[in-house]
Amino acid sequence: MKAFLKNRGDKKLAALCDEKRPTRKEAEQAVRTLLLWIGEDPEREGLLKTPERVAKAYNELFSGYSQSVEEILGTVFEDVAGYDEPVLIRDIPFFSHCEHHMVPIIGKAHVAYLPDGKVLGLSKIPRIIEVFARRLQTQETMTAQIANALNTHLKPRGVAVLVEAEHLCMAMRGVRKRGSATITVAFRGAYKKDEKAQAQFMMIVQGQR
Repeated sequence: MKAFLKNRGDKKLAALCDEKRPTRKEAEQAVRTLLLWIGEDPEREGLLKTPERVAKAYNELFSGYSQSVEEILGTVFEDVAGYDEPVLIRDIPFFSHCEHHMVPIIGKAHVAYLPDGKVLGLSKIPRIIEVFARRLQTQETMTAQIANALNTHLKPRGVAVLVEAEHLCMAMRGVRKRGSATITVAFRGAYKKDEKAQAQFMMIVQGQR
């Protein structure tokens, strides 16, 4: 968390988080408290190691707070032989968690950019999606974060991002509507200005050529 906040320039908040961040044992105790609150017995055999497992799982599920976008996007390739057409990766799966109820968001992202003399290694885009997905999120925020990160650090002529996901806060609770998909889109640069570029992106995402 501290590294994430420093990357955003929130040094005071990072220091405050260091002071207030619970220990691993305190996090495990919080899980025991929740088990008691829902009416369970943390001392029964099946739950004895659950607090430890949950803390370990959360460390992985929310690892995006300790990862740096700047480091991931720090290496680019400039020998592109004059290639200036779209680079698009579609159907990138991700798992995230709703910041309102802390239940899963399951979806896939489609990302394109128009190179301006340099390109990214293909694995970098899925890694950027993982950084933002492994944080508490809203889909709208995550979509904008992916687009902004690529636009800021790669400086391409344009960026397009489409995210489609199912929110289990809608499927498991509340209105309980399973199978509904939420779609969000972000355009930057040439994609924001050029409707033909937008249409081409949408056609490729939908599997049309």
